[in-house]
Amino acid sequence: MKHRRPFWLYLIVVLVYIFLYAPILVLIIYSFNASRVNVRFEGIVNIEPCGPFYWFCQLSRNHEVINAARNSLIIASISTLGSTVIGTMAALALQRYEFPLKRFSEGALYIPIVIPELVMGIGILVLFTTVFRAINTALDLQGNARLGMGLGTVIVSHIAFSIPFVALVVRARLHGFDRAIEEAARDLGATEWITFWRITLPNIAPGVLAGALLAFTLSLDDFVITFFTTGPGATTLPIYVYGLLRRTITPEVNALSTIWILLVFLLLVVIQRVQGQQR
Repeated sequence: MKHRRPFWLYLIVVLVYIFLYAPILVLIIYSFNASRVNVRFEGIVNIEPCGPFYWFCQLSRNHEVINAARNSLIIASISTLGSTVIGTMAALALQRYEFPLKRFSEGALYIPIVIPELVMGIGILVLFTTVFRAINTALDLQGNARLGMGLGTVIVSHIAFSIPFVALVVRARLHGFDRAIEEAARDLGATEWITFWRITLPNIAPGVLAGALLAFTLSLDDFVITFFTTGPGATTLPIYVYGLLRRTITPEVNALSTIWILLVFLLLVVIQRVQGQQR
């Protein structure tokens, strides 16, 4: 006999969804705002030749936004690849092997997750500044040859920040992994490398993919660590939007956010379809 769920349970679910998605809906609506000052909604903009998509057309002509978006995607892609590879290797090592500093390594893995990003950003800034100063002084580098903050420092910082998240997600997947199938592959003559590529990796692929998605998301919208490690020519979208707060914010920012939301949504749909085909 089916039990009917109480009305208040449905009400709570509806309120939670409204709380989560109402700001996103308002953000999308304001990307079509007729007012240049993005404080109140004054109707749908209708300026030729773009009509209601006027702010999207203005956005396409803004080279600063395009450069910032390109930098964000480059940093997120490279840091995701690096942190996924290193985090997966770290998870395999911590889950399967015993070594003298294993307890210390497990504890250290949680430090970037627990400490505030502000503290980590300052620490990374001090580290880069000290190392670059020592190298520049030792090699007597001058002018453009001197090492400094830029796209590379942001990528390295994001990799260091994302590795613990990937490692924890992959390690959780490894808890339910049956190593008997690996032993069967080895008994049939497969080497350790072939066993990893054909047996281990396909079985833990959902965990690796989840960790990669988490690393990509963290890198894409990170502000604090990027703020401390960025340099000339390495402005990302969060840094660019923060700079706009000092001036008048037009619906162009909402148009940018709308495009960003749609791209992320399409990426999630594609990944879910790929996971469904794997199952």
